[in-house]
Amino acid sequence: MKSILNKKNNANIIVAGIFALIIGMGIARFAFTSLLPSMLENKLDISFAGLLASINYFGYLLGAIFAIFIKEVSLKVKFFRIGLFISFFSTIVLGLQTNDFVWIVSRFVAGFGSAMLMVVGSSLVMSRLNFEDKTKAMGIHFSGIGFSIVVTDILSRTVLNYSSWENAWIALSILSIILGAYSFYILDEQKNENFVKIKGKAFKIDSFVVVLIFTYFTVGIGFVVQGTFLPDIINSIEGLEGIGSNSWLLVGVAGVPSCIIWMRLASFYGSVNIILVCMVLLIVSILIPTFTSSLLLNLVSAFLYGATFIALVGLFLNLGGKIANSNPVFLMGALTSSYGIGQITAPLYSIALIKKYHNYDSTLYLTAFIMLLGVIVLYINKNKEKKYANN
Repeated sequence: MKSILNKKNNANIIVAGIFALIIGMGIARFAFTSLLPSMLENKLDISFAGLLASINYFGYLLGAIFAIFIKEVSLKVKFFRIGLFISFFSTIVLGLQTNDFVWIVSRFVAGFGSAMLMVVGSSLVMSRLNFEDKTKAMGIHFSGIGFSIVVTDILSRTVLNYSSWENAWIALSILSIILGAYSFYILDEQKNENFVKIKGKAFKIDSFVVVLIFTYFTVGIGFVVQGTFLPDIINSIEGLEGIGSNSWLLVGVAGVPSCIIWMRLASFYGSVNIILVCMVLLIVSILIPTFTSSLLLNLVSAFLYGATFIALVGLFLNLGGKIANSNPVFLMGALTSSYGIGQITAPLYSIALIKKYHNYDSTLYLTAFIMLLGVIVLYINKNKEKKYANN
C-alpha cells in the first residue's frame, strides 16, 4: 500500500496523470461524443450538439490561456484540484438537469476544468518526473487520452445497455470521484528535490514557434469534427447505421499505444517529421468517409483517427515543453490555446455546412484542406527544429 501512495515514485506520478486525463479528457470532453447518438434520439438536435461542443471548447480555450499565466507551483496545484472538482460537478449536472441553459453553462465550465487537468496537470507531471529524458515517460502519460476514450465509452455503453444516458452521466461523475482522489493526493505541492519549481523565465518566440502554433491550430480543426461527430458520421453512411459507437471505441483502442509509439519514433527521426506523418494520416482518415461506404475502410478511418490525433497532442505538447524548458506550461498553454481556437471554429462551420448539404462531406473536405495548409507550412519550416535539438 505504501508504494502506491509514494508521491515521489515515477510510476505513481504517471498513473495519477493518466487518471487526471481520463477525468479531464474522457469524462469532461469525450464522453459527450460517446453519448451523442443516444442524446440525439432523446434530447438534442445536431445544431444544439454542435453549439455545446463549441462552448465546451471555448471553456477549454479560456482555461488554456489562463494556464499560461500560472507561474507558482502552489497555484498550479490549486487550479489542478479545482479542475478535478469542476469536472465532477459539470458531469453530474448533465444527468440531473435537462434545462438548455444549465447544459450550456455546464459544458463551458467542463471545458475550463478539462484545460486545468490537461495543460496544468501535464505540466505538473512533466515537472515531477525524475528522468533525464522525459519524452518516453510523457508518451505514456499522454496515452491516458486514449485510455480516457476507452474507459468512458465502455462505462457509458454498459450503462446504456441497462439504463439511460442520464444515468450514464451520473456513473461517469462517480468514476471521476474515484480516480480524482488519487490524482488529488499524488500531484500535490512537494517541497523536495523531485518537484522542480518552474520559474517562468521568458523564452524567445521566434518564427518556428509561430509556425508550430499555427500548425497546431489546424490540428485542432482536424481533431474536432470527428471528435464531436464521428459516431454520427459513421451512422449516417448507408449500410453502416449503428456502427458509430463501435468506431468510437476503436478510436480509443488505437489511441492508447499511439503516443508511446509515435513519441518513441520522434526520438529517432525528429518530432517534426513524425508530426508531419501523423497529420497526413489524419487527413486520410478525415477523407475516407467521403468516398466509400465500406465498413472496413471506415473502421480504418476511425483507427487512423485514434492513432494520430492523440499522438499529435503528445508530440506537440512534448515539443513545446522541450522548446520552453524553463517554463513548459507557457508554450504548452499557447499551443493548447491555438488548438482550442480551431476546436471552437470547426463545429460552427460544420453546423452550417451540415444544414446546407444534409451530409458531412463538405465539412470533411474543408477540414482536410485546412489541415493540408498546416502540413505545407510546417514542412517548409521543418529544418528550424534543429536549433532546439539540445533542449
